[in-house]
Amino acid sequence: MENNGKHSVGIIIIMSLEEVSEKCLISKGILPLNAHVHGCTTPPCLLPQLQDVVIDVIFEAPRTISNMTTLATAILNFIIEVDFPYDLQANSVTCNFFTNTFCPVLQGEIVQYRLNMFIESVFPVNTVATVEFKVRDNEAGEDIWCVRVPIRILPPQPAAASDSLPALLTAE
Repeated sequence: MENNGKHSVGIIIIMSLEEVSEKCLISKGILPLNAHVHGCTTPPCLLPQLQDVVIDVIFEAPRTISNMTTLATAILNFIIEVDFPYDLQANSVTCNFFTNTFCPVLQGEIVQYRLNMFIESVFPVNTVATVEFKVRDNEAGEDIWCVRVPIRILPPQPAAASDSLPALLTAE
């Protein structure tokens, strides 16, 4: 009975993942247990320039891992499909962005991770692409998980009203 409950939850999580993300084609990494792209409920995810896209990921560590790197690849479809690796800079240090644990992670540990990617102004507005995000075990040289997210780039958005609320509250 307990196993049936676990399988049911797994099916629900996978269905949730497939709404906005899909299994990777470039990487051999598996889908994580869950991936949530902030502000995106249906693909393509609309990503404004000059802002971070934030993806909360939950995955199970397949083995004890001490050193991981997050990598992103944008896939653009011109006449042919072209892959562009995107440097996440400081955001590529996976262990720095765990929200419930720290490195090393142990085999079977459920890890919560917040992935951030800044959308540079060099990405032209209305660009439609797919981005593969993956985490690689640096010691084993293997991809741990990977998600593929369809996106469209938007122009920069004005600051949210809540960003200026403290200034309004302190104004005389």
